[in-house]
Amino acid sequence: FCCCCWVLFVISPFVCVQMFICNQEHYGYLPLPLNTKQTLEEEVESFSHTVTEALIDFKLETSRYLHTVSKPKDTMAFDQVYLINLKRREDRRDRMLRSLEVLGIDFTLTDAVDGKALNSTQLRALGIEMLPGYKDPYSDRVLTKGEIGCFLSHYNIWKKVHSKTVLVLEDDVRFEPSFKSRLNTILEDVKQSGLQWDLIYVGRKRLQINHPEHWVEGVKNLVIPDYSYWTLGYALSLQGAKTLLEAQPLSKMLPVDEFLPVMFNKHPKEEYMSHFKQRNLKAFSVQPLLLFPTHYTGEPGYFSDTETSTIWDDETVATDWDRHHIRGDRSRGDKSPTPISESSLRDEL
Repeated sequence: FCCCCWVLFVISPFVCVQMFICNQEHYGYLPLPLNTKQTLEEEVESFSHTVTEALIDFKLETSRYLHTVSKPKDTMAFDQVYLINLKRREDRRDRMLRSLEVLGIDFTLTDAVDGKALNSTQLRALGIEMLPGYKDPYSDRVLTKGEIGCFLSHYNIWKKVHSKTVLVLEDDVRFEPSFKSRLNTILEDVKQSGLQWDLIYVGRKRLQINHPEHWVEGVKNLVIPDYSYWTLGYALSLQGAKTLLEAQPLSKMLPVDEFLPVMFNKHPKEEYMSHFKQRNLKAFSVQPLLLFPTHYTGEPGYFSDTETSTIWDDETVATDWDRHHIRGDRSRGDKSPTPISESSLRDEL
């Protein structure tokens, strides 16, 4: 475990000894403590989360001396779960396959589009053009090929949606405790309330923090999102997929996590939104979030296939944004800013 706080260890009713926990070394992992009313199933889910945390940094192999029974798998409250992974990122794929197995989540592995392998001929054949005037807000650059590959990876899944609801996951996510049961509960509440929705963020980077986001009436742990980054994981309905595709975004492309806020009319740049007439995507977000990145910009182990690339129309211009950030710049891979007040947060499930 790694902890930056101290705890009190009570020896007797009259003696209280202060105990400090070292946070300079990583000693291992401990499951979250459960209360006396929690069930054995909840304890299993808690331990599963501990295993997924350990898998971020270590490869865990089951001892050959142990007999293990495969965990039952399902797609939770969805008709299908998609996992996006670049073929050359075997490290991420192996970790996610193991993590989803531990969590008991059935999924369809989908090959991501490798933006670095795209050439100008392929881009023209796909009808890809950059949104006029788009510039990255952090580096003031145009689209990278990595960002185009990321967009196409999600776009290809949108085209595959033929059932009512799907869950889309990227391969660099960290699951929150009780991920599966908490997300199932939220989706059941949404269903019972009759809420019409197109997209529900499960993980994102909230950018607007000066004003609280509004809670959805009748559904616990769901808010109406403001301008947000990241597409770590989101639920998508059949109607939501149709709405995104009907916008014909390939001919006016911007990063996929900029495109989504445009589609639910919450992007701060009116000049971007003016290129998309129908901006009526019914978008929501779970709160608290249930997915986070495994690494943030500048941390050991962080690498972005979208940021570290070349610009979309000139392979000679590299965008080694990660290294620039380490020198002190900002990046979309940073942690989310902390809201001024957390007093409006509802209780977790």
